Amino acid sequence: MSKPTYVDFDMERHQQLYSPRTDYRKNPAHYHIGKGQQGVLICEPYKSEIGPHWRFKTPELAHKSATKIYSMFLEYLRNDEFVGADLAKKYLHMGFTRARRYANHPSGTKWAQTPNGEWYILPQDVHWDSNDKAVSAEIFKIHWELARNNKKYLHMKKEHRKNYVYPYVRTEYEIRNEIHRNRNY
Repeated sequence: MSKPTYVDFDMERHQQLYSPRTDYRKNPAHYHIGKGQQGVLICEPYKSEIGPHWRFKTPELAHKSATKIYSMFLEYLRNDEFVGADLAKKYLHMGFTRARRYANHPSGTKWAQTPNGEWYILPQDVHWDSNDKAVSAEIFKIHWELARNNKKYLHMKKEHRKNYVYPYVRTEYEIRNEIHRNRNY
C-alpha cells in the first residue's frame, strides 16, 4: 500500500534547493523550479508578498485570494520576474490542492495508520464534490490553469531553465558528437 509523501520527505535535500536567507528577486539564478509546490513557503521576498493573500476557507475568500494572486502573477510577468511568477503560480496550485484536501477530508487528515503500521486513506466526505472547499478548489484550479498555460510564463520558464539550470548539462547528442570528433578514424 502507498503512504503519505511526507513520511519519506528529504528535508536535507529540500534545504539544499531553497534557502530562506536568499533574496530570489536579487538572485534569480539561485531559484530551482522544482516540482509541484516546492519552495513556495521559503523563497523570499515572494513568500512575504504573496502568502498574506492566500486564503481558501470560503468560496468568497478563495475568489478574492485567487484573483489577487493571479493579478500578482501577471504583474511579475510584466516586470520580467520569472521567480515571482512561478511562485504565484505555485500558490494558486497550493490553493487548489489544499482546498481539495479539506473538501475530501474536512479534518485535513487524509492518512491514518493501522496498529501494525500500515498506511490507509480515510473515507472521503460525503459532500466532497459540492461543499464550500470543493468550490474554493475549483476557483483556485481555474486561476492555476490560466497561470500554468500562460504563453509568456512558459517562455520565461524555458529561458530560466536554459540560462540557469541546463547550461552545464550536455545532451547525449552533444556527448556523442564530442566523442566522434576526438576519435582518429
